[in-house]
Amino acid sequence: MSLPTRSELLCVEHEVCAKRGAHSGRSLGYMADGDLIKLYSQRILALAADIPHAERLAAPQASASRRSPLCGSMVIVDAEMKDGRLTDLGMDVKACALGQASAAILGRTAIGQTREAIKTARDALEALLKENAAAPSGHFAELEVLAPARDYRNRHASIMLAWEGLLEAMAQAETVVAEA
Repeated sequence: MSLPTRSELLCVEHEVCAKRGAHSGRSLGYMADGDLIKLYSQRILALAADIPHAERLAAPQASASRRSPLCGSMVIVDAEMKDGRLTDLGMDVKACALGQASAAILGRTAIGQTREAIKTARDALEALLKENAAAPSGHFAELEVLAPARDYRNRHASIMLAWEGLLEAMAQAETVVAEA
């Protein structure tokens, strides 16, 4: 499998933004080819193409949506909880490859986790992006693949969307369970 060309990446990003009516008229054209390849690695693209739990749940205990005003990326996250742990997850992800890759990592790791564990992973991801911190070890170590996005602050919100949405949905689901 070969890496996508610069023009293919530019076209994909332009198409995603244009569909949402969020394209600012600026493209990724200011990025050098090496930067694009580093940012959109084969691993990022593979994750983006294979998001687990990428369908909404039929009757979730709770749902939350998040939208990035900067790029127009959007996610809707459905959650089911039992005994303080996530038992089922559904996501509708409309985001750039980085946002999709982040959602894919979340989908691969979230089932069985507590809200506190997801919050800790979300905080570690945010620190990875904004504070140049190391990626978490253990269960959420795969977040390291998103490290090249550190230098692209305009991508951070899209990367965080699914995590923020899941935390809100889990909090709502815990309330539903407590009231039952």
